[in-house]
Amino acid sequence: MKKLIKLLKFNNLQYNPNRDPQVYRRLPNEPFRIQAWLEGSGVAACKITDAAGEVLGEANVNLPGVYDQEVRFSTPGVRVVTLSISASGESASENLRLDVLDHAWVG
Repeated sequence: MKKLIKLLKFNNLQYNPNRDPQVYRRLPNEPFRIQAWLEGSGVAACKITDAAGEVLGEANVNLPGVYDQEVRFSTPGVRVVTLSISASGESASENLRLDVLDHAWVG
């Protein structure tokens, strides 16, 4: 059986939880771009939720296809969001850490 999520990109880079987290950080009101390349057939329901369960973005994607969503936060802090995909009785989810900085790095 193939995986539902073929590739996950975060801020236009292939997502790797072991990568230096600095490349994934943003300033307030700068977008975090989350893209998921999906495999399978039919239609997939895609959703991004925060830790409180609030939906930050959702869409239906014809498979195979790409789910593309931008998320912005106006205040600094660390947030964990969950990307959830479900299609044809299968489901997959991925937790992503979104760091919003107080100010730009100097140097």
